[in-house]
Amino acid sequence: MGLKLTIEKFDQQLETLRQEYKVYAPVKIKGKGTFADTDAVRYGEIKSIKEIEFDVKSSFSPKEIVIPITQTLFYFTEDQCIEPKTFEKKILIFLRSCDIHAMKRLDEVYLRNGNEDYYYKTLKDKVKFVLMGCSESFENCFCVSMGSSTTKDYDMYTKIKGDEVFIDCKSEELMNYFNIDKINVHDVEPEFVLSNEIKVTIPANLDQRIFKSKMWDEYSSRCIACGRCNFVCGTCSCFTMQDVFSKDNKNVGERRRIWSSCHVDGFSDMAGGHDFRKDKKDRMRFKIMHKVYDFKKRAGYHMCIGCGRCDDICPEYISFASCVNKLNEAMNEVE
Repeated sequence: MGLKLTIEKFDQQLETLRQEYKVYAPVKIKGKGTFADTDAVRYGEIKSIKEIEFDVKSSFSPKEIVIPITQTLFYFTEDQCIEPKTFEKKILIFLRSCDIHAMKRLDEVYLRNGNEDYYYKTLKDKVKFVLMGCSESFENCFCVSMGSSTTKDYDMYTKIKGDEVFIDCKSEELMNYFNIDKINVHDVEPEFVLSNEIKVTIPANLDQRIFKSKMWDEYSSRCIACGRCNFVCGTCSCFTMQDVFSKDNKNVGERRRIWSSCHVDGFSDMAGGHDFRKDKKDRMRFKIMHKVYDFKKRAGYHMCIGCGRCDDICPEYISFASCVNKLNEAMNEVE
């Protein structure tokens, strides 16, 4: 059982909710698209549900809310370290089913990988999810193949139809904001994609023999190591550390962690100048195998969620989905 409210009434309740929550959703950013005179859709704080782009896939994932692009871990002086202050408000994120699955992957990396990451956990503990349904598949999506097209792990679901908002709320806390009166009771079922134009098949016999396959050779010249595919991916979680020192006192400064990428030059550099993935084909192989092989060995499910953002953003038109499908023929060749 759900609720039906006018957009005006929903926004009134949303304004009340914003006293305790920062509310994030995919929004249109004018003139910030990949090409001239195009717009970008990425996550930003909203004040009205009318600001949300329900019918367009966001260029970036909501991961930048829980793992900021640049995050100060602590400030240091000559004799002490100081943790930065964090905002006290809780966080509400509007996102799609695939991105909820992506958050589960990030939890696996940051919370269940031997030690809990304090900074990630501090932010993630504040988060509640508002599911945005998908009435049809977007370009380059293959979420059905990856099992991420549906989910029950949401706190609230919303859908706009005309000038009305349909709500399915599982969270008692959030229900207190939107359950205004019984007149608004309405049957609400989340919309999920049932099929994609793009289908991906991961070979059942996939193993380390694929490492020596010649299928990777083409990426030595095609990939330019820009890292865009990693940065828009909802499940890529790699970072590097940076110490920033004061010009006046070299013993004072701050330590930051900043997004980094297995595709970017320098990421795999080791002491002595050795780079064990210098060739771009080796970086492509590492990414692909991590998404559909290595991660599953540890977690029991694939890392990739099939959102297709990597295919959307690649300036060289490299398709992750096509690369994964090539694994089938390649594994037959190494049999």
